[in-house]
Amino acid sequence: MTKMPPGRCAGCREGQALDFSIAMAFQPIVDLRSGRAWAYEALVRGAEGESAAEVLAQVTPENRYAFDQQCRVAAIEGAVAAGLLDTDARLSINFLPNAVYSPLACIQLTLRTAEAEGLPTDRLMFEFTENEEMADPDHVLNIVETYRRMGFTTALDDFGAGFAGLGLLARFQPDVLKLDMALLRGLDTSEPRRLIVESMATLCRKLGVTVVAEGIETQDELDAVRALGIDLVQGYLLAKPAFQALPEPVLS
Repeated sequence: MTKMPPGRCAGCREGQALDFSIAMAFQPIVDLRSGRAWAYEALVRGAEGESAAEVLAQVTPENRYAFDQQCRVAAIEGAVAAGLLDTDARLSINFLPNAVYSPLACIQLTLRTAEAEGLPTDRLMFEFTENEEMADPDHVLNIVETYRRMGFTTALDDFGAGFAGLGLLARFQPDVLKLDMALLRGLDTSEPRRLIVESMATLCRKLGVTVVAEGIETQDELDAVRALGIDLVQGYLLAKPAFQALPEPVLS
């Protein structure tokens, strides 16, 4: 059983502890201007490298609070152990908005872990996404605003899929918006997709939001993204996730 460190928030104390262990894989978000990793996204895996799907299948409403907290700890400890402090890249951590009772209370374990590992908190980025409609968008807005005040970077993941759309972006603007791979697949051959992505990139620049193109798998897709002036990209073409390691991106 995974034991939660002391000092967890009240929500975690009242929920179930995890009866499974987790680890992390890491995938870079690459800055095309430098060719280096701008950030590494932590992706949950089982302790022996089992897939994210296998891990997430064990998450329940009763243990999701402990799961969210433990993911933050595993991401920070795993990234530092893999050599993050030898780079200038950020660490991007996915979190579940519905697993945060109070932004200030639920961030305390994260802060203590970062301090213990020597990771400056201004190098932390938090990604949120919802596969289901948000029951309380005001709660999510409060989390984003609180994290910003604390110096964290905030990111909206999977934009263009599910409920992560323009209505959500109109409510609040994160620092970073990650365009879902479904919008980018075949970008080089689809005029409608190109126009949509181009319009989103222009809109985000006007809003002061940085765009990441995720799920890039072909050189033609990468070239099309470059042509639209998007500098931050993520995908198998550049580097696949590496279990407990920070892979170097490969650009052609």
